[in-house]
Amino acid sequence: MNTISVIGSGTMGNGIAHVFAQYGYHVCLIDVNQAALDKALVTISKNLDRQVAKGTLTEYDKQDTLSRIQSFNSLKEGVKNADLVIEAATENLEVKLDLFRQLDELCPKNTILATNTSSISITKIGSVTKRPDKVIGMHFMNPVPVMKLVEVIKGYATSKETTELVMEISSNLEKIPVEVNDYPGFVANRILMPMINEAIYTLFEGVAGIAEIDTVMKLGMAHPMGPLQLADFIGLDVCLSIMRVLHDGFGNPKYAPCPLLVNMVEAGFKGVKTGEGFYVYTSGSKDLKVSARFK
Repeated sequence: MNTISVIGSGTMGNGIAHVFAQYGYHVCLIDVNQAALDKALVTISKNLDRQVAKGTLTEYDKQDTLSRIQSFNSLKEGVKNADLVIEAATENLEVKLDLFRQLDELCPKNTILATNTSSISITKIGSVTKRPDKVIGMHFMNPVPVMKLVEVIKGYATSKETTELVMEISSNLEKIPVEVNDYPGFVANRILMPMINEAIYTLFEGVAGIAEIDTVMKLGMAHPMGPLQLADFIGLDVCLSIMRVLHDGFGNPKYAPCPLLVNMVEAGFKGVKTGEGFYVYTSGSKDLKVSARFK
């Protein structure tokens, strides 16, 4: 296992590429958007600079890591030698199914096809390939270079050999892999997203304000970040997508997304990525300021 292809150069994709390259793997980072690829390489370099400043890496380590990352606009060229592909594209079922159909045709027969999905069925993704035994979930946490957990999700047809190999590879990155079964939301988001949704309902119903809700959870439950701030950080559109997967998958009304969440996403207030969600985010400022819409 030497060559890793990462599809998607956004926040998760560039973080996954960074970590694999840092631990000695050759990484093919793939994105159809050249500007996104260029931005990803700058981000990886800056994140490596932080590690150098902290003394966890040397300048030589940084340059060695960057030298192992090669960027591609062509999916065919980027995966032709892959031992493992990790898809980190948009959290959209049809996009993923189409991509995995292509990967099944383009990749060598022994290539493991992994997805970084946070909620979409691994079994369903594997079903559109001729190698469902080699399709698996590798759900990294954000920020990837910092967070230790990798949720390793077995589809119904995923083989024991594939699962064991992916667990081993995750450990090689000094991550802590946790094996889970393929049900909507897996473990992390089945528990986290209803909590975030309930926090939004608590705001929607006027129980308390944004800062108050987040303060209760931080000081009372020792959470490092309140649920509304965390929702902004994840992206409200991503939270909504996952809640819909849970709602559709279980058919239980307790997973229905809060109307406030739906309205905010439809209006384009998606959190940090758009500059405003429950809080307002200003470039260069670390101050946490509640959006004027909630005052």
